[in-house]
Amino acid sequence: MNRTSEKIDVGIVGCGYWGPNLIRNFLSHKGFGQVIGCDLDQSKLERIQQRYASVKVTSDYEDLLGSNKVGAVAIATPVKAHYQLARDALQAGKHVFVEKPFTSSSAEALQLIKLADEKNLTLMVGHTFEYSPPVVKIGELISGGTLGEIYFISSSRVNLGLHRKDVSVIWDLASHDFSIIFSWLKTSPLRITALGKDYVQRGIPDVAFINMEFPSGCVAHVEVSWLAPSKLRRTAVIGSEKMLVYDDTEVMEKVKIYDKGVDYKDPDSFGEFQLSYRAGDIISPQLENYEPLSLEVAHFFECICNGKRPKTDGFSGLRVVQALEAAQSSLENNGHPEVIR
Repeated sequence: MNRTSEKIDVGIVGCGYWGPNLIRNFLSHKGFGQVIGCDLDQSKLERIQQRYASVKVTSDYEDLLGSNKVGAVAIATPVKAHYQLARDALQAGKHVFVEKPFTSSSAEALQLIKLADEKNLTLMVGHTFEYSPPVVKIGELISGGTLGEIYFISSSRVNLGLHRKDVSVIWDLASHDFSIIFSWLKTSPLRITALGKDYVQRGIPDVAFINMEFPSGCVAHVEVSWLAPSKLRRTAVIGSEKMLVYDDTEVMEKVKIYDKGVDYKDPDSFGEFQLSYRAGDIISPQLENYEPLSLEVAHFFECICNGKRPKTDGFSGLRVVQALEAAQSSLENNGHPEVIR
């Protein structure tokens, strides 16, 4: 049964870095009606109005919560404000979209999940990369067995800046790679270790090297840094049958599949074992061409209307937050392994 057949007015809370992108995509979706920007900074609201004449603005969050016309709220503020804003919106009967990371703690995430279920409201987390054509295609290749058994995954997400003042580089950047890898493997890691340093701002690590072990035996390494000479967004997936490289900085061929591998052969006698190396074609699959955020917003609308559970629901956000907590704890304890419970 459809929960709504009318256009949904939506409030965008946080009109700084990412908020304008949300506003643009909510405006372009025919299912959403009035879009309202909300921010405490009046200069940001003025820029929004100059850019989008049809967008209403307010500096008072209660304006959104108290409006019977506003059916949904999208939150794009610093993570420390996510829980309170999302909780207040759910209690006011609004469907909620929260940008990554979902919350500052797994306890907060669990409370929001419970509240959304009690209120029968849609709660969705903005793991935008999970909606991108390359990530979706790679997920299909892994699920379809094209790469064989997944041995390990190695990812680098580095650039020079932007140094955050409120969270470490782990909370800022690793959430992307965690959500991507967990969606591909369809599970959370068993344990995590992390090493890093705070070179520029004391107390705020700006480089981290994170290792994860999964139930299947697959291991993953994630490097994140605000201190690098060039921007790098590269992930390698190594399987028993084929290997794959995903480079998000590439314009045309973001995904390349390598027909490469090595086969082990037991010796027939007392001779040495033999390794057979394979090097075949390199294929770059054709990818769909769409903006991931537009698909994400459309999915949010569909879930609101049909009561469907979002692809990136509260539990998806929770497992990423749990991994972030574990990685941060390991980093603060000199790389001590942290078990995900």
